[in-house]
Amino acid sequence: MKTHIPSEGEIVRKWHVVDATDQVLGRVASKAAMLLMGKHKPIYTTFLDTGDHVVVINAAKIRVTGNKEQQKVYRRHSGYPGGLSEIGMAKVRATRPTRIVEDAVAGMLPKTKLGKQMYRKLKVYAGDKHPHQAQKPEPLSLG
Repeated sequence: MKTHIPSEGEIVRKWHVVDATDQVLGRVASKAAMLLMGKHKPIYTTFLDTGDHVVVINAAKIRVTGNKEQQKVYRRHSGYPGGLSEIGMAKVRATRPTRIVEDAVAGMLPKTKLGKQMYRKLKVYAGDKHPHQAQKPEPLSLG
């Protein structure tokens, strides 16, 4: 018996919209990462991108547990000596709230070219408006 490898034409990509209002960050991110990778499909293959598109709305209203709002730090480095820049979660939420969800989901995807390809199918918006109505996204409840 041979293992079935899905061809590009067999992969059907749906669009899902997730409302992050009062949802816990980790739960939203893990569900979005699972959909982006395609792990919910029977044709899931580790070396192919079989996932769907995910639109996350109301990212500014996402909830975090514990003291993360005051203690969590987002870091980036310019590549130069002394180029480390650290920003607290409260400031990130005030200036660029979509980054909170984007970083959480990116951390749950593979760190390869394939992971970058999956990440490009994620769309995050701070408010409840998004320009993807033409794709007819299905609302997804997180339970």
